[in-house]
Amino acid sequence: MKQKLNTAIVGAGFIGPIHLENVRRTFEANVTSLVGYTIEEAKEKAEQYSVPYYYDDIDKMLEDDSIDVVHICSPNYLHYEMAKKVLMANKHCVCEKPLTLTPAEAKELTELAREKNLVTAVHFNVRYYPLVRHAREMVKQGDVGKLLSVTGSYLQDWLLLETDYSWRLESSVSGKTRAIGDIGSHWMDLTEYVSGLKITEVFADFATFHKTRKKPKNPMETWSSKILTNDDYQEVPVDTEDYASVLVHYNNGAQGVFTVNQMAAGHKNRVYYEINGTGASLIWDSERPNEMMVGHREKGNEIIMKDPALVYPEARELISYPGGHNEGFADTSKHLFKEVYDYILAGDYTEKPSFPTFLDGYREVILCESICQSAESGQWVKVEE
Repeated sequence: MKQKLNTAIVGAGFIGPIHLENVRRTFEANVTSLVGYTIEEAKEKAEQYSVPYYYDDIDKMLEDDSIDVVHICSPNYLHYEMAKKVLMANKHCVCEKPLTLTPAEAKELTELAREKNLVTAVHFNVRYYPLVRHAREMVKQGDVGKLLSVTGSYLQDWLLLETDYSWRLESSVSGKTRAIGDIGSHWMDLTEYVSGLKITEVFADFATFHKTRKKPKNPMETWSSKILTNDDYQEVPVDTEDYASVLVHYNNGAQGVFTVNQMAAGHKNRVYYEINGTGASLIWDSERPNEMMVGHREKGNEIIMKDPALVYPEARELISYPGGHNEGFADTSKHLFKEVYDYILAGDYTEKPSFPTFLDGYREVILCESICQSAESGQWVKVEE
């Protein structure tokens, strides 16, 4: 029987339990430990999810030699410190994005992981929809021709109201960029992955529609449905962007533009891209993830459905069920984690990983930094390698 890994989850909010569930769905790891913000939270969540050990201190958890992999699901400002501790403890690390708040921190983590020969990953799970990988293969096989433009958006409405609040709104916790760092990073990673192109230059415009918001006086989980009254709030200033549009230039001469907006009513969590080539266009929407449109000039457009019989072999690896059986958000994390765990268990770290590593996380931190510089200066900014 194949060996199983032992995994610890750091963070018990919205995304932590998603990691926990989908680690288990790989059938390649046991979740043995959970770290919460307080010992009370950690105990409650550990009992809820049947995790045997719980902590309120990552250092205590890292003393457990039986743990092989640690997933960092804490607020953004803690990623660097915690990921560094994990690597120094000689454990493999999966981290939420953004990897860090500065390029220097991300570079340090990337170099540390390389020195210690440890496996790292960043949770860019949108790559793992089957039709996203099929689109990538279509580009690689020349089905789309020379790429001319890449456009799209990432739209949400969970921060539409002035009473909507999250720690992600606070730059001291989430970093100086919110919409770009939180969801724009997903769009850029996704489209560079599919297209095979690299963004070389950006021109950005930011907007904060709610200059102040009503913050709950007591902590609440992200996307909590609890109803509050006026007495439960305090008004606070907002110093991160609700909206951004970014013009981009690519390394092959292609151009593009994308918009991120966390106040787009009716869009719960919509990632959309359109890749236009000389041979065809690829159009995909994450709220309809099991279909993709292929646009043509001289014949009828096609709708490709998620079906193992209709996609390239590389995409079949991400399909667990027959055509007509929809797969979605949770499945993307399962497949990402499975690739990470397969790689760890194989033990040959000289092979180039198929999953997004800390190097990809470093790339996104650089892109976000460049976009912030452009928004502040009102000028084109070159993306440093």
